[in-house]
Amino acid sequence: MSDTRTALVEGLMERFPHIPPEAVLKEDLLRTGIAFDESALTDNLEGEIKPKSYFIFSFDQKPLTELGEAAIRRPPEEIALTGGPYELRRTIVSVRVNPGSPYRIARDETGGLQLSLEGRATADVGLPPMPEYYRHELANGKTVMETAPTIQWGYLIYLTVLRLCQYFGAKEECQFCDINHNWRQHKQEGRPYTGVKPVDDVLEALALIDRYDTAKASKAYTLTGGSVTSTVDGLAEADFYGRYAQAIEEQFPNRWIGKVVAQALPKADVQRYKDYGITIYHPNYEVWDKRLFSLISPGKERYVGREEWHRRIFDAAEVFGARFVIPNFVAGVEMARPYGFETIDEAIASTTEGLDYFMSRGITPRFTTWCPEPATPLGRDNPAGAPLEYHIRLLETYRATLERHGLKPPPGYGVAGAGNAVFSVSSFMDTLAPDEVTVEEAVPA
Repeated sequence: MSDTRTALVEGLMERFPHIPPEAVLKEDLLRTGIAFDESALTDNLEGEIKPKSYFIFSFDQKPLTELGEAAIRRPPEEIALTGGPYELRRTIVSVRVNPGSPYRIARDETGGLQLSLEGRATADVGLPPMPEYYRHELANGKTVMETAPTIQWGYLIYLTVLRLCQYFGAKEECQFCDINHNWRQHKQEGRPYTGVKPVDDVLEALALIDRYDTAKASKAYTLTGGSVTSTVDGLAEADFYGRYAQAIEEQFPNRWIGKVVAQALPKADVQRYKDYGITIYHPNYEVWDKRLFSLISPGKERYVGREEWHRRIFDAAEVFGARFVIPNFVAGVEMARPYGFETIDEAIASTTEGLDYFMSRGITPRFTTWCPEPATPLGRDNPAGAPLEYHIRLLETYRATLERHGLKPPPGYGVAGAGNAVFSVSSFMDTLAPDEVTVEEAVPA
C-alpha cells in the first residue's frame, strides 16, 4: 500500500467486489484527472495517435494556460487500460488532464506507456490510433477533428454544432458547465473553434468519415451544443439542430444512429426531431433534487422549470418510445459545496429516487462522471469533485434499479460489460451485464 489514494481505491474494490475493479479505477480517473509525462503526449494531427479534440467541454482540471506542454502537444483523446496488479480487462477512459493528479502516464523502460498511481505501476496504456479520416482536410482547410471528431474509440461522431450556450452568465449557466469558457479559452489561444458549424462543413466531414472508415467503427452521431433560448441563424432550437439531422439523413440514410442532446422541448418540437431523422433524444435533467436543480441549473429552472422539464421528458417518450429517450445527469454534483448533500447516503437516496421516477416509466437515464472544471463555480469550490465512494455506490444502485425495473442497457452506447464498453465518460456501461441484443439490432431502422 503506497499511500492514501491507493488505499482508497483498493479498499473500495474490496468493499464492492460485485462492481468491476475496472469501473472503480475508471471512476477515480474521471473525477481526478491524469498527469501526462511529455513522452506520453501526441504530435497533434501530425502524429500516429488521435489527439484530444475538446469536443464540447474542456474536461480538464486546469485551464489551458496551466497545462504546460500538454497545451501545445495535446494528450490523447482517450486511453485503453489493461493488465497491471488488478488484471484489468480493456477499459476505455476519456482523458481529463490534471498536472497535479496522483495518476500519471509515462514511458517505462521498454518504451511502452504505463499508468501509475502514486508512483506504482497500475496498468498498461493503449492509445487510439490516428484515424485515416483525420488526415484529410475539408476543401476550406478545416479539419475533421474540429468539425466532426470521434470519441468512444471511434464509435461516436460528436457534432457540437453550436459552441456557445444561450444560458449565459452566473444567473443562467449550469454551475458545473464550462462550454462557454471552453470556447473563450480556445479562441484566446488562437485554436480553431467554430462557433456555429455550417451544415455543408458537417456533411463534408461526414463524407470523409464514411469514405475512410472502412471498418465501419463509427456507429452513431450526436448532435448537440449550447441551449437555444431565442434563435440561432433565425431558427429556434428544434429547427436549428434538426436541420443538421435532416441533411445527414438525406445524404447518409441509415449510416449512423442519430442522436440529439438538447433541451426538453414541447412535444411538437420533439416530433420535429423525430421527423428530421433522429432516433435517440437526450433531454438532460442534470440533477434530480428539486432544490439543487434550481441552484445548479438556474437557466433551465427559469426558462422551463423542473416539473415542466420532466413532463416534457415523458411527452418525448410518446414520440420516440421510452427506450429511446435517455436523459443524462451529472453524477457527483449532488455533493458539491455549497449546495449539495452532506452525506453519501443522502445523495444516493436522492439520485435513486430520480432513477426510480424515470425507470418505472420505461425511461433509462444515463450519467456522466462530474469533472470539476476550474472555470465553473462548482469546480472552483470543489476541486476534488465528489467522494469516490459516492460514484461506486451510484454504479451499484444504477445497476440494481435497472434490474428492478426489468430494463436493458440504453441503446446507442455500444456493448455493455467490463472489457467491452466504449462509453468513456462514466463507468455505467462497464458495470452492466452484456445485453443479448446488440445496440444496432435494438435501434429501429
